[in-house]
Amino acid sequence: MATRYRPHISLLGLIYLIIGVFIAWDRGYIDEGLVEKIVSAVLAVFLWILVLLGVDFHINF
Repeated sequence: MATRYRPHISLLGLIYLIIGVFIAWDRGYIDEGLVEKIVSAVLAVFLWILVLLGVDFHINF
């Protein structure tokens, strides 16, 4: 029986990414404005039908 390959991230990889995000935030590469834009964009991509119906996904913290 053949097994399927499922890509996954290890715990070490997840910790590496979390530290990287923290360092980027601390050094000013990531700020509230960038987070607002990313959250708005992700919502618009996944809920695009609502965007077509006139729903505004611009997030303001």
